[in-house]
Amino acid sequence: MPTSSSPKPPASAYHHGDLREALLSAGYDEINEHGVETLSLRAVARRVGVSAMAPYRHYADKTALLAAISERGFAELRACLSEADHGLAGAAALQAQGRAYIDFATARPGLFRLMFSAYQPDPSREPAPMDDDAWIANTTDDNAFGVLRARVATVVAPDQVQATAIGLWGLVHGLAMLVLDRCLISVDIDAVLAATLRIGEA
Repeated sequence: MPTSSSPKPPASAYHHGDLREALLSAGYDEINEHGVETLSLRAVARRVGVSAMAPYRHYADKTALLAAISERGFAELRACLSEADHGLAGAAALQAQGRAYIDFATARPGLFRLMFSAYQPDPSREPAPMDDDAWIANTTDDNAFGVLRARVATVVAPDQVQATAIGLWGLVHGLAMLVLDRCLISVDIDAVLAATLRIGEA
């Protein structure tokens, strides 16, 4: 007597445990392609190929997903700065970090704007990437500001490290925003960085 068997799940089905990551990656891609404004959990679910309610198993709402995407963005920014800094020293390292920061912003404008917007990670997690003083008070290099601060510490006096790092971050972030807003279309950004990030040169 023939017996029936349960249908096999489609190859694209996400097993328990990796749906959260799939949704996060889909949201990340959606923001980079279309910006934050059009992102919705429904759109992310559709992109992943799951039901409209599936994302709510992992993210309470859109803000929770945006917070997770923002955290990933900060981790990637840290990696970019660290890679740019590797093998260099002094002003050359600072200029390379500055270039990497601006390149990150221009390559991922939607993500970059999100990271510095009102959508912030769960405040119960320590330290929150953009939790004001908690972020810049971190003296290790496990976040993007820490990578910059560590390099600055090699070229200025100890009592000037924090203020100098904050000033340089503000300078480069401002340049990145001006580039994104198309206010510096024909300006040689590398020349600007070379002229302003000369700390540590003789």
